[in-house]
Amino acid sequence: MSEPSIFFTEVNEKQGVFHRRTFLMGGLAGLGLAALGGQLAHLQLVEAQRYQKLSASNQFNYRLVPPPRGLIVDRTGVVLATNRPNFRLLVAREEDNDPETTLKTLANFVPLDDARQARLIKEIDRAPKRVPVSVMEDMTWEQFSAINVRAPELPGVTADMGEVRVYPHGGAFAHVIGYVAKVNREDMTPTGPNAEPIMLHPGFRIGRQGVEKAFDLDLRGRPGAQKVEVDARGHEVRQDSGGDIPAIPGKQIQLSLDADIQTRALEVFGEESGAAVMMDCRTGDVLCLVSAPSFDANSFVRGLSGAEYRALSDYERKPLFNKALTATYPPGSTFKTMVALAALEQGVNPAQTCFCGGSWPYGGRIWHCDKSHGTVDMHQAIVTSCDIYFYQTALKIGPDVIAATARKFGLGETFDIGISGQKPGLVPDRAYKRKAFKKDPVWHPGETPSMGIGQGYTNVNALQLCVMVSRLANAEKALRPRLVRSIGGVLQPAGDAAGDLPVNREHLQFVRNAMAAVTTEGTAAATAQLGLGDIKMAGKTGTAQAHTYREGERTNKNLAWARKDHAWFVAFAPYDDPRYALSVLVEHGGFGAAAAAPRAREIMRVALLKDPEIRARIEKPTPMPDIPPDAVLDGVAPADLPPTPGTPT
Repeated sequence: MSEPSIFFTEVNEKQGVFHRRTFLMGGLAGLGLAALGGQLAHLQLVEAQRYQKLSASNQFNYRLVPPPRGLIVDRTGVVLATNRPNFRLLVAREEDNDPETTLKTLANFVPLDDARQARLIKEIDRAPKRVPVSVMEDMTWEQFSAINVRAPELPGVTADMGEVRVYPHGGAFAHVIGYVAKVNREDMTPTGPNAEPIMLHPGFRIGRQGVEKAFDLDLRGRPGAQKVEVDARGHEVRQDSGGDIPAIPGKQIQLSLDADIQTRALEVFGEESGAAVMMDCRTGDVLCLVSAPSFDANSFVRGLSGAEYRALSDYERKPLFNKALTATYPPGSTFKTMVALAALEQGVNPAQTCFCGGSWPYGGRIWHCDKSHGTVDMHQAIVTSCDIYFYQTALKIGPDVIAATARKFGLGETFDIGISGQKPGLVPDRAYKRKAFKKDPVWHPGETPSMGIGQGYTNVNALQLCVMVSRLANAEKALRPRLVRSIGGVLQPAGDAAGDLPVNREHLQFVRNAMAAVTTEGTAAATAQLGLGDIKMAGKTGTAQAHTYREGERTNKNLAWARKDHAWFVAFAPYDDPRYALSVLVEHGGFGAAAAAPRAREIMRVALLKDPEIRARIEKPTPMPDIPPDAVLDGVAPADLPPTPGTPT
């Protein structure tokens, strides 16, 4: 058997392959180690801070904090809407808790009936994971403490202190300011401010009506964040107040309203239904905007039950309805000021007389007046509110002229006062008839007399009548009402930044003189006396027919509330130096002189007595009597007294 042969060439070739592979594998390993080392160096040196932050974010979380909602104040700084502390109970949906069981446990400490628990379960199920749902607001300290003590046993349950909106004056400003409420699905939007995460926070509220709604974004502010340490499941372990981000409060809204006048206005209505609007007839500032009866806005913040809401909405005097802006009514005899002014502008002689016998036949029917006034001219017709005179005057000048004059004084117009809900009402003319009545587009002569006394198609709201009388009182500017004085300290344009009234000043003065006589010798002489010395009020009563009387019915006598006429009174004071203008409506109140004028008087007195210059006129010191220099006054010691006996001199 032969020995194997060794071929060195083969050995050398195999060793060469081995060496090459060794070098290749070593190079690859070296490159891998170099890459790994480089990555480690990058992580340790370059990315260190980033990963420290990521690590901290796993340990800490930021919980959104709603900002304090901006205050709403009156013209003098009286707070009308503010915030107060609130103990609240929150429940969030998590993996290790059952909402139904949790709520049953919580019912042992706070009042939660079965119906409320069922509603809350639906809310919790609909809410995103770990987003808390408000279970109860305004807990007592005992309830708050009892739940906090048991917090470790109640996963997903939080009892903390937040803020809740509060309206110190209750219902006095409810229709103007509105209220706030929880966010619902309809409020959320894909983009914009209503898409922000704070909208899901259980303590966040948005405005629903009035100023709260119109200036919601200004009042919201910017949310902050509270730093908390969490465990692996995201449960809060402790708070780290050093890392909190403070919230930025919302802007303060200052209104032109006066809290004293507004509160008094609501008081004088008592249980009656109606509205009152007052303006400063020098600047256009709205001092009072009341709708009665009202409602407590604080109840809406807490949340009304179905029964409570139905009681408010079904009440015949409609406390939820803003009668100062949204409701429109025939202006009645207050509109006669516009008819008189239109007639003067058309050249009608105010000395021309008309005979009023209590009735007037025209157009195949009998037109009535409340009494027989005899022979009256324009001044007497305004003072006594003679319907017959204004029936005939309206026929002389026609509806288009009357409507044009009324529109110059703000009737049939909506005003940008910052809040929504205004209805423009209607000041009719021939163009309106053509547009609204396709089958009968012609304005018939028989439709004009009704317009002459503020009836027929004519409808206005209380704000418009206040603007009307403000412009009459100002006599120069076409004032526009201003409700919001400033937003976040920035003043808003004043109402006197308006054009001039395109009306003859002498004609305006004629109507003003007649309105002054209304309160001294006319229809409101017995009910519109201010009792403030030489301060007098000028005004005009109005009784607006709200329905057609049945045969045998007497006007406002023994009728159900809903069948009585509406009572109006418009006024300005002082007559010789106009400062404040006012319109008052008493819905189904009967006669304007009896129902509206006394209430207007009380509201006007508050405004006048708060004015320092008016008070100075009222509180004039009684002048000392003139005494001759040589007169001897009883009870006054003589200048040279004789010495008393025994007294050293």
